[in-house]
This record gives sequence, structure tokens and C-alpha cells, in this order.
Amino acid sequence: MNKIAFLVCSAVFLIVAQVQGQTSINKKPNTEKVMGKQTIYQYKVQDLSGDTFDFSSLKGKKIMIVNTASKCGLTPQYKELEALYKEYESKGFVIVGFPANNFASQEPGTNKEIAAFCQQNYGVTFPMMDKVSVKGDDMCEIYKFLTQKSKNGLQDSEVEWNFQKYLIDEKGELVKVIKPRTLPTDPEIVNWIKG
Repeated sequence: MNKIAFLVCSAVFLIVAQVQGQTSINKKPNTEKVMGKQTIYQYKVQDLSGDTFDFSSLKGKKIMIVNTASKCGLTPQYKELEALYKEYESKGFVIVGFPANNFASQEPGTNKEIAAFCQQNYGVTFPMMDKVSVKGDDMCEIYKFLTQKSKNGLQDSEVEWNFQKYLIDEKGELVKVIKPRTLPTDPEIVNWIKG
């Protein structure tokens, strides 16, 4: 009788231990998922005028983030960026520009000078933010999100040059990184906006 009781108790103990083990295994991925991937909506930055720009105000829109410069061979992309913004703004698309002086000192101006340059030369109407650093030790928080897989859940990347583009979907999640020389009007970008 004691043997049977011992076997029953042992079997119950093993079953309970196995169920608890499976439960903790099942819980672990959910915890990791919550801690990993972030969205752009948690970020607030300053625009060129010094006002707060809250990315949560863009919920439900497709977003292109681009680092810009006024004295770069790629600066004429401002024209295509503005055309793209004007065409698709009413369809839930927005471009957010971040002037940066990280590459060959090609954005030396103050925020006021950058705003005047963009308006006078390209008639820029899409939101332009405060000048930031997009790489190195002083990289701003939003670019840490864009370039680190541990934050964006998609991929690690490095900003290669001025006018690199980051595409964010309607849920605030990074979905694609586009090389600097790829024009804003490239079919890959336009089809994503329309899709």
C-alpha cells in the first residue's frame, strides 16, 4: 500500500512540475516581446522653432524620417521630398526631417538658418526638427530607436550619409531602411506609401 501511495505522489509531483515548467516556458517569450520592440510614438522632440513635436500625434499615419543637410550633393532631394509629401499628405503620409551635421560638416547652420534655407530654396512644408546627431556618442534618442534592433525590433543599421530614409508603418513600427542615394520618388518608396 505504501508503494502505491509513493508512486501516486511521485506521479502527481512530476505532472505538477511539468505543467509549471511549461507555463513558465510559455510566459517567457511574451515577456521578452514586451521588453524588446518599441514604437516611434514614445518620442517627443523639438522642431526648428523650438516647439515640442510629439510622434504620438502621428498614430495611424505612414512616416518617413530623413536626416537632411543644406550643403550636400544630395540636398536637391528636398525637392522630391516636398513633392512626395504634398502628393500623399492627405492620404495619411508624413515626412519628418532631422537636420544633422554628422557628414563632412554639411549642415553647419543654426535652426533659424536651416528653416530659411529649406523655405527659400525648396518651399519645404513637411515638419523639420531641431538639428541633431544621427551617429556617434552623441546620437539622439530617436536615432538610437531607428538604428538599434534591440529597440526597433527590425534591424541594426547605421546612418551612412545625409538623406537616409527610415519608413515607419501606421502602428509606429520601423519597416524599412532606405539608402541615402535612393530618391524619395523611387517606386520602392511610392509603392510602400500606396500599399
